[in-house]
Amino acid sequence: MARLAGKFFSFQEYIIVEQDSNVRHEFLDGEVWAMAGGSPEHAAVIMNVGTALNNALRGKPCRTYSSNLRVRSRSTGLASYPDVTVVSGPVEIDADDSSKQTIVNPTLIIEVLSPSTEDYDRGEKLGHYKTIPSLDEVLLVAQDRREIEVVRRDTDGTWSRDIVRDGEIVSLKSIGCKISVDDVYYNALVGTREAGG
Repeated sequence: MARLAGKFFSFQEYIIVEQDSNVRHEFLDGEVWAMAGGSPEHAAVIMNVGTALNNALRGKPCRTYSSNLRVRSRSTGLASYPDVTVVSGPVEIDADDSSKQTIVNPTLIIEVLSPSTEDYDRGEKLGHYKTIPSLDEVLLVAQDRREIEVVRRDTDGTWSRDIVRDGEIVSLKSIGCKISVDDVYYNALVGTREAGG
């Protein structure tokens, strides 16, 4: 990610930047960071996760959203675009967002890990996500191996981690459904040759 140089932004100024830009940005502590695009593998895995969740959630009071939905932690201020977001029940719009395009009540967030952002997604960004009161689970989906890490808020408020691998089922307690690791990695592009190669 590349920081927009020159000034610090209020949240409302950041919203204006987003409305006037064809590039998505994250916002934290007055700084605005342009988000890079993803690889074909990254994009395919995101689509597979969204499809698997949509199929599993039919008839449930939940909705799956793409990476175009902005999510904000009101306690830390981070505004970001998770790869996939699920909300149970009605969405709550951030009162500070005059464009009404930021929500504050995700139930489940999925990040497909990229080599350039994996440390951030597993560390600092996950820490911000954990401060969102409505959030009960985060899936960290590997791109270089068939492995999904489930980070779950337990009944006592602490967070636990489970690893689910090839051939296994991911049980999503927060939204009452299951998806298979095989579906997430269906038709994986690993090993695809580059054009001209």
